[in-house]
Amino acid sequence: MNNKILLLSVIIGLFTGTGATAGPEEDRTAMLEYYTGRFPDVPLQEFANGLYAFDEIAREQWIEMEDFPPYEIAIEDGQALFEAPFANGKSYADCFDNGGIGIRQQYPYFDADLGEVVTLELAINQCRAANDEEPLPYLTGDLAAISAYMSYTSRGNTINVKVPQDNPSALAAYESGKQYYYTRRGQLNFACMSCHVQSAGLMLRADRLSTTLGHATHWPVYRAKWGEIGTLHKRISECNSQVFAKPLEPQSIEYRNLEYFLTYMSNGLELNGPASRR
Repeated sequence: MNNKILLLSVIIGLFTGTGATAGPEEDRTAMLEYYTGRFPDVPLQEFANGLYAFDEIAREQWIEMEDFPPYEIAIEDGQALFEAPFANGKSYADCFDNGGIGIRQQYPYFDADLGEVVTLELAINQCRAANDEEPLPYLTGDLAAISAYMSYTSRGNTINVKVPQDNPSALAAYESGKQYYYTRRGQLNFACMSCHVQSAGLMLRADRLSTTLGHATHWPVYRAKWGEIGTLHKRISECNSQVFAKPLEPQSIEYRNLEYFLTYMSNGLELNGPASRR
């Protein structure tokens, strides 16, 4: 059996429960070995650039677009929103470590008091609630802009998401996200892994499929097809729709657990968001 096929079968076994029990770090190591073996000429950090890591034509177009990045306005708007005081005189800076600057690599995290995963976007709305402000919509708009600014201040920082091994609830949240990624759904009977593990690097219609490794490094994203900047949960919802599965609510427990798993898989990569994609 081809070594790559053998390693893929091992990975699928680990993630679907048909193989030996593995912890988060064993999962991440297996995923890393699979992709670096499948794409031996791609430097590790390049996986943070999605399909542009191995599609030369698309990469050239992307580099040209980065000369005048379409997400630049969102960063400026996000900074203005981030720095604007609430009605009570406080601001977002009062809610976050280091005043909210350069901290995205810590998200999402498992909040032991809440017993749930907290993403950066959820934390932004938690901050608003703590200051008697109305919540913002999670997919696009002001919240995506604030998140984009906070991501921009974190560029170059290394993702370092923790799954506490002594916390059964945190491990369960991670496992829930992992199982969501590997569970088939919708009329097309696709799992996330169908495209981004088994078919990573191959063409699906006119698009080349990206790898799981690096999926969490660059959010929020300006997509040409959206014409605006959007959050990771917008993209997950869109993926559900594309396989004809009913999308869940943004920031649902399932989506937050999925983000927890995805981000852990990219531990060790540098953040490079916000970004642009087709």
